[in-house]
Amino acid sequence: MPQMMRVVEITKPGGPEVLVPSTRPIPQPGHGEVVIKLAYAGVNRPDALQRAGLYDPPKGASDLPGLEGAGEVVAVGPGVSDVAEGDLVCALLPGGGYAEYATTPAAQCLPVPKGLSLKQAACLPETFFTVWTNVFQRGCLRAGERFLVHGGSSGIGTTAIQMARAFGARVFATAGSETKCAVCKELGAEQAINYREQEFVEVLRDLGGAHLILDMVGGAYLPRNLDALADDGRLVQIAFLQGPKIEVNFTQIMTRRLSVTGSTLRPQSPLAKTRIAQDLRRHVWPLIEAGRVAPILDSEFVLAEAAKAHTWMESSEHIGKIVLKVV
Repeated sequence: MPQMMRVVEITKPGGPEVLVPSTRPIPQPGHGEVVIKLAYAGVNRPDALQRAGLYDPPKGASDLPGLEGAGEVVAVGPGVSDVAEGDLVCALLPGGGYAEYATTPAAQCLPVPKGLSLKQAACLPETFFTVWTNVFQRGCLRAGERFLVHGGSSGIGTTAIQMARAFGARVFATAGSETKCAVCKELGAEQAINYREQEFVEVLRDLGGAHLILDMVGGAYLPRNLDALADDGRLVQIAFLQGPKIEVNFTQIMTRRLSVTGSTLRPQSPLAKTRIAQDLRRHVWPLIEAGRVAPILDSEFVLAEAAKAHTWMESSEHIGKIVLKVV
Protein backbone atom coordinates (compact mmCIF):
# COMPACT_ATOMS: atom_id res chain seq x y z
CA MET A 1 0.00 0.00 0.00
CA PRO A 2 1.09 3.60 -0.48
CA GLN A 3 1.79 5.68 2.61
CA MET A 4 -0.69 8.50 1.88
CA MET A 5 -4.34 8.56 0.86
CA ARG A 6 -6.90 11.03 -0.44
CA VAL A 7 -9.50 12.17 2.12
CA VAL A 8 -12.16 14.83 2.63
CA GLU A 9 -11.77 16.75 5.88
CA ILE A 10 -14.08 18.98 7.91
CA THR A 11 -12.03 22.17 8.15
CA LYS A 12 -14.35 23.83 10.69
CA PRO A 13 -18.00 23.52 11.75
CA GLY A 14 -20.30 24.85 9.05
CA GLY A 15 -22.10 24.17 5.80
CA PRO A 16 -21.12 21.84 2.97
CA GLU A 17 -18.37 24.22 1.86
CA VAL A 18 -16.23 23.24 4.89
CA LEU A 19 -15.70 19.77 3.35
CA VAL A 20 -12.31 20.04 1.66
CA PRO A 21 -10.14 17.43 -0.13
CA SER A 22 -6.80 16.69 1.53
CA THR A 23 -4.29 13.89 2.10
CA ARG A 24 -3.42 11.87 5.20
CA PRO A 25 -1.37 8.82 6.16
CA ILE A 26 -3.15 5.51 5.62
CA PRO A 27 -4.46 4.19 8.97
CA GLN A 28 -3.14 0.98 10.49
CA PRO A 29 -5.38 -1.73 11.98
CA GLY A 30 -5.53 -2.18 15.73
CA HIS A 31 -6.47 -5.33 17.60
CA GLY A 32 -9.60 -6.84 16.06
CA GLU A 33 -9.61 -4.31 13.21
CA VAL A 34 -9.19 -4.39 9.46
CA VAL A 35 -8.22 -1.80 6.87
CA ILE A 36 -10.55 -1.53 3.88
CA LYS A 37 -9.58 0.03 0.57
CA LEU A 38 -12.89 1.71 -0.11
CA ALA A 39 -14.50 1.73 -3.52
CA TYR A 40 -17.59 3.63 -2.38
CA ALA A 41 -18.69 5.38 0.81
CA GLY A 42 -22.24 6.16 1.87
CA VAL A 43 -23.43 9.70 2.65
CA ASN A 44 -25.77 10.02 5.63
CA ARG A 45 -27.48 12.65 7.77
CA PRO A 46 -25.12 12.05 10.72
CA ASP A 47 -22.26 13.12 8.44
CA ALA A 48 -23.95 16.50 8.03
CA LEU A 49 -24.47 16.79 11.79
CA GLN A 50 -20.79 16.06 12.37
CA ARG A 51 -19.86 18.61 9.70
CA ALA A 52 -21.99 21.21 11.51
CA GLY A 53 -20.27 20.49 14.83
CA LEU A 54 -23.31 18.80 16.36
CA TYR A 55 -22.22 15.14 16.41
CA ASP A 56 -18.75 14.42 17.75
CA PRO A 57 -17.01 11.16 16.80
CA PRO A 58 -16.67 8.55 19.56
CA LYS A 59 -13.40 8.46 21.47
CA GLY A 60 -10.66 6.95 19.34
CA ALA A 61 -12.60 7.20 16.05
CA SER A 62 -11.37 9.08 13.00
CA ASP A 63 -12.43 12.72 12.82
CA LEU A 64 -13.19 12.25 9.12
CA PRO A 65 -16.89 11.89 8.28
CA GLY A 66 -18.28 8.69 6.79
CA LEU A 67 -20.03 5.86 8.62
CA GLU A 68 -20.23 3.16 5.95
CA GLY A 69 -18.48 1.91 2.88
CA ALA A 70 -17.63 -1.04 0.70
CA GLY A 71 -14.38 -2.31 -0.75
CA GLU A 72 -11.52 -4.78 -0.34
CA VAL A 73 -9.86 -5.76 2.93
CA VAL A 74 -6.15 -4.98 2.49
CA ALA A 75 -4.82 -5.45 6.04
CA VAL A 76 -5.94 -7.25 9.19
CA GLY A 77 -4.90 -6.57 12.75
CA PRO A 78 -4.11 -9.06 15.50
CA GLY A 79 -7.04 -11.09 16.77
CA VAL A 80 -8.91 -11.13 13.45
CA SER A 81 -9.91 -14.57 12.18
CA ASP A 82 -13.22 -14.24 10.32
CA VAL A 83 -12.10 -11.65 7.74
CA ALA A 84 -9.08 -12.02 5.46
CA GLU A 85 -7.09 -9.87 3.08
CA GLY A 86 -8.76 -9.84 -0.31
CA ASP A 87 -12.31 -10.20 1.04
CA LEU A 88 -14.90 -7.88 -0.50
CA VAL A 89 -16.98 -6.43 2.30
CA CYS A 90 -19.35 -3.67 3.26
CA ALA A 91 -18.86 -2.28 6.72
CA LEU A 92 -20.22 -0.04 9.41
CA LEU A 93 -17.44 2.43 10.22
CA PRO A 94 -16.82 4.37 13.45
CA GLY A 95 -15.81 7.24 11.13
CA GLY A 96 -13.33 7.88 8.37
CA GLY A 97 -15.37 6.81 5.36
CA TYR A 98 -14.59 9.89 3.29
CA ALA A 99 -11.20 8.45 2.41
CA GLU A 100 -9.45 5.89 0.22
CA TYR A 101 -8.75 3.64 3.23
CA ALA A 102 -10.63 3.18 6.51
CA THR A 103 -10.30 1.05 9.62
CA THR A 104 -13.17 -0.67 11.39
CA PRO A 105 -13.72 -3.61 13.75
CA ALA A 106 -13.72 -6.81 11.72
CA ALA A 107 -16.96 -7.83 13.42
CA GLN A 108 -18.71 -4.88 11.74
CA CYS A 109 -17.83 -6.16 8.28
CA LEU A 110 -20.35 -8.12 6.24
CA PRO A 111 -19.79 -9.92 2.94
CA VAL A 112 -21.05 -8.16 -0.14
CA PRO A 113 -24.37 -9.91 -0.85
CA LYS A 114 -24.39 -12.09 -3.94
CA GLY A 115 -25.63 -10.15 -6.95
CA LEU A 116 -24.79 -6.70 -5.55
CA SER A 117 -22.04 -4.37 -6.74
CA LEU A 118 -19.70 -2.56 -4.37
CA LYS A 119 -21.66 0.61 -5.09
CA GLN A 120 -24.90 -1.01 -3.97
CA ALA A 121 -23.22 -2.66 -0.99
CA ALA A 122 -21.95 0.70 0.26
CA CYS A 123 -25.59 1.72 0.71
CA LEU A 124 -26.31 -1.08 3.17
CA PRO A 125 -24.57 -0.81 6.56
CA GLU A 126 -25.72 2.46 8.16
CA THR A 127 -29.37 2.15 7.14
CA PHE A 128 -29.71 -1.61 7.59
CA PHE A 129 -28.04 -1.58 11.02
CA THR A 130 -30.28 1.35 12.02
CA VAL A 131 -33.51 -0.20 10.76
CA TRP A 132 -32.81 -3.62 12.23
CA THR A 133 -31.99 -2.38 15.71
CA ASN A 134 -34.78 0.20 15.90
CA VAL A 135 -37.64 -1.50 14.06
CA PHE A 136 -37.08 -5.14 14.95
CA GLN A 137 -34.99 -5.20 18.14
CA ARG A 138 -36.17 -2.07 19.94
CA GLY A 139 -39.54 -1.65 18.20
CA CYS A 140 -40.38 -5.39 18.23
CA LEU A 141 -42.29 -5.24 14.95
CA ARG A 142 -44.32 -8.39 14.31
CA ALA A 143 -46.05 -9.80 11.26
CA GLY A 144 -49.53 -8.37 10.72
CA GLU A 145 -48.88 -5.17 12.67
CA ARG A 146 -49.43 -1.71 11.22
CA PHE A 147 -46.08 0.06 10.83
CA LEU A 148 -45.69 3.74 9.93
CA VAL A 149 -42.34 5.13 8.81
CA HIS A 150 -41.86 8.84 8.27
CA GLY A 151 -39.58 9.98 5.46
CA GLY A 152 -40.44 6.90 3.46
CA SER A 153 -38.34 7.94 0.45
CA SER A 154 -35.14 8.46 2.45
CA GLY A 155 -32.41 5.87 2.78
CA ILE A 156 -33.82 4.77 6.13
CA GLY A 157 -37.39 4.91 4.83
CA THR A 158 -36.83 2.86 1.68
CA THR A 159 -35.00 0.25 3.74
CA ALA A 160 -37.61 0.14 6.51
CA ILE A 161 -40.49 -0.25 4.05
CA GLN A 162 -38.89 -3.22 2.33
CA MET A 163 -37.73 -4.98 5.47
CA ALA A 164 -41.02 -4.53 7.31
CA ARG A 165 -42.97 -5.81 4.33
CA ALA A 166 -40.62 -8.79 3.94
CA PHE A 167 -41.31 -9.75 7.55
CA GLY A 168 -45.06 -9.56 7.08
CA ALA A 169 -46.03 -6.16 8.52
CA ARG A 170 -48.61 -3.82 7.01
CA VAL A 171 -46.55 -0.80 5.99
CA PHE A 172 -47.54 2.85 5.77
CA ALA A 173 -45.25 5.75 4.93
CA THR A 174 -45.21 9.54 4.72
CA ALA A 175 -43.41 11.48 2.00
CA GLY A 176 -43.47 15.00 0.58
CA SER A 177 -44.49 14.53 -3.05
CA GLU A 178 -46.58 12.29 -5.24
CA THR A 179 -43.42 10.98 -6.90
CA LYS A 180 -41.95 10.00 -3.54
CA CYS A 181 -45.25 8.47 -2.44
CA ALA A 182 -45.32 6.38 -5.61
CA VAL A 183 -41.85 5.04 -4.83
CA CYS A 184 -42.96 4.11 -1.31
CA LYS A 185 -45.87 2.12 -2.71
CA GLU A 186 -43.66 0.41 -5.29
CA LEU A 187 -41.39 -0.72 -2.46
CA GLY A 188 -44.25 -2.26 -0.50
CA ALA A 189 -46.11 0.45 1.40
CA GLU A 190 -49.84 -0.30 1.56
CA GLN A 191 -50.52 3.42 1.63
CA ALA A 192 -48.21 6.41 1.15
CA ILE A 193 -49.37 9.65 2.73
CA ASN A 194 -48.36 12.95 1.17
CA TYR A 195 -47.87 14.98 4.34
CA ARG A 196 -48.37 18.22 2.39
CA GLU A 197 -51.92 17.18 1.53
CA GLN A 198 -53.06 14.64 4.13
CA GLU A 199 -52.92 14.34 7.91
CA PHE A 200 -51.21 11.08 8.77
CA VAL A 201 -52.86 10.98 12.20
CA GLU A 202 -56.32 10.78 10.65
CA VAL A 203 -55.27 8.11 8.18
CA LEU A 204 -53.78 5.87 10.85
CA ARG A 205 -56.54 6.44 13.40
CA ASP A 206 -59.14 5.42 10.81
CA LEU A 207 -57.26 2.12 10.50
CA GLY A 208 -57.10 1.59 14.25
CA GLY A 209 -53.76 3.27 14.84
CA ALA A 210 -50.17 2.25 14.18
CA HIS A 211 -48.65 -0.46 16.33
CA LEU A 212 -45.20 0.97 15.63
CA ILE A 213 -43.95 4.32 14.29
CA LEU A 214 -40.37 5.02 13.22
CA ASP A 215 -39.70 8.76 13.22
CA MET A 216 -36.73 10.94 12.35
CA VAL A 217 -38.63 14.24 12.14
CA GLY A 218 -39.33 15.12 15.77
CA GLY A 219 -40.60 18.60 16.62
CA ALA A 220 -44.34 18.94 16.07
CA TYR A 221 -44.49 15.29 14.94
CA LEU A 222 -43.94 14.04 18.50
CA PRO A 223 -47.45 14.62 19.91
CA ARG A 224 -49.00 13.73 16.54
CA ASN A 225 -47.18 10.44 16.55
CA LEU A 226 -48.68 9.63 19.95
CA ASP A 227 -52.12 10.45 18.59
CA ALA A 228 -51.51 8.15 15.62
CA LEU A 229 -50.54 5.14 17.73
CA ALA A 230 -52.89 2.32 18.60
CA ASP A 231 -53.32 1.50 22.27
CA ASP A 232 -50.17 -0.27 23.51
CA GLY A 233 -48.34 1.17 20.48
CA ARG A 234 -44.63 1.96 20.27
CA LEU A 235 -42.84 5.06 19.01
CA VAL A 236 -39.15 4.79 18.13
CA GLN A 237 -37.28 8.07 17.60
CA ILE A 238 -34.02 8.02 15.65
CA ALA A 239 -33.45 11.69 14.71
CA PHE A 240 -34.88 15.20 15.08
CA LEU A 241 -34.93 17.07 11.78
CA GLN A 242 -37.40 19.54 13.31
CA GLY A 243 -35.82 19.61 16.76
CA PRO A 244 -35.94 17.49 19.94
CA LYS A 245 -37.95 19.77 22.22
CA ILE A 246 -41.71 20.23 22.34
CA GLU A 247 -44.39 20.05 25.03
CA VAL A 248 -46.00 16.62 25.25
CA ASN A 249 -48.92 15.53 27.45
CA PHE A 250 -47.85 12.25 29.05
CA THR A 251 -51.36 11.41 30.21
CA GLN A 252 -52.20 9.41 27.10
CA ILE A 253 -48.87 7.58 27.33
CA MET A 254 -50.07 6.27 30.68
CA THR A 255 -53.74 5.74 29.94
CA ARG A 256 -53.17 4.14 26.53
CA ARG A 257 -50.03 2.25 27.64
CA LEU A 258 -47.82 3.73 24.92
CA SER A 259 -44.08 3.13 24.76
CA VAL A 260 -41.64 5.82 23.62
CA THR A 261 -38.02 4.95 22.99
CA GLY A 262 -35.21 5.69 20.57
CA SER A 263 -31.55 5.26 19.85
CA THR A 264 -28.57 6.43 17.87
CA LEU A 265 -26.25 3.88 16.31
CA ARG A 266 -22.78 5.39 16.45
CA PRO A 267 -22.33 5.55 20.27
CA GLN A 268 -23.40 1.93 20.80
CA SER A 269 -20.81 -0.55 22.01
CA PRO A 270 -18.79 -2.74 19.63
CA LEU A 271 -20.56 -5.76 21.13
CA ALA A 272 -24.00 -4.31 20.33
CA LYS A 273 -22.93 -3.57 16.74
CA THR A 274 -21.48 -7.06 16.42
CA ARG A 275 -24.79 -8.58 17.43
CA ILE A 276 -26.65 -6.43 14.91
CA ALA A 277 -24.23 -7.52 12.18
CA GLN A 278 -24.78 -11.16 13.08
CA ASP A 279 -28.56 -10.73 12.97
CA LEU A 280 -28.38 -9.01 9.59
CA ARG A 281 -26.23 -11.76 8.11
CA ARG A 282 -28.59 -14.42 9.44
CA HIS A 283 -31.98 -12.84 8.79
CA VAL A 284 -31.62 -10.07 6.17
CA TRP A 285 -28.73 -10.97 3.85
CA PRO A 286 -30.72 -13.96 2.50
CA LEU A 287 -33.58 -11.57 1.66
CA ILE A 288 -31.18 -9.31 -0.24
CA GLU A 289 -29.67 -12.22 -2.15
CA ALA A 290 -33.18 -13.45 -2.99
CA GLY A 291 -34.08 -10.02 -4.41
CA ARG A 292 -36.79 -9.31 -1.83
CA VAL A 293 -34.93 -6.35 -0.30
CA ALA A 294 -32.56 -4.02 -2.15
CA PRO A 295 -30.73 -0.74 -1.54
CA ILE A 296 -32.28 2.17 -3.42
CA LEU A 297 -29.53 4.32 -4.95
CA ASP A 298 -30.29 7.96 -5.73
CA SER A 299 -27.00 9.42 -6.95
CA GLU A 300 -23.23 9.17 -7.05
CA PHE A 301 -20.56 11.83 -6.54
CA VAL A 302 -16.78 11.47 -6.65
CA LEU A 303 -14.98 11.78 -3.32
CA ALA A 304 -13.76 15.31 -3.99
CA GLU A 305 -17.40 16.38 -4.55
CA ALA A 306 -18.48 15.53 -1.00
CA ALA A 307 -19.68 19.11 -0.51
CA LYS A 308 -22.01 18.76 -3.52
CA ALA A 309 -23.27 15.46 -2.11
CA HIS A 310 -24.11 17.15 1.21
CA THR A 311 -25.88 20.01 -0.54
CA TRP A 312 -28.01 17.53 -2.45
CA MET A 313 -28.76 15.47 0.67
CA GLU A 314 -29.82 18.52 2.64
CA SER A 315 -32.16 19.59 -0.15
CA SER A 316 -34.25 16.50 0.71
CA GLU A 317 -34.97 16.04 -3.00
CA HIS A 318 -33.21 12.69 -3.18
CA ILE A 319 -34.89 9.29 -3.09
CA GLY A 320 -32.83 6.59 -1.41
CA LYS A 321 -29.10 6.66 -0.86
CA ILE A 322 -26.25 8.91 -1.97
CA VAL A 323 -22.74 7.51 -2.39
CA LEU A 324 -19.23 8.83 -2.95
CA LYS A 325 -17.09 7.06 -5.51
CA VAL A 326 -13.65 6.71 -3.95
CA VAL A 327 -11.63 4.73 -6.52
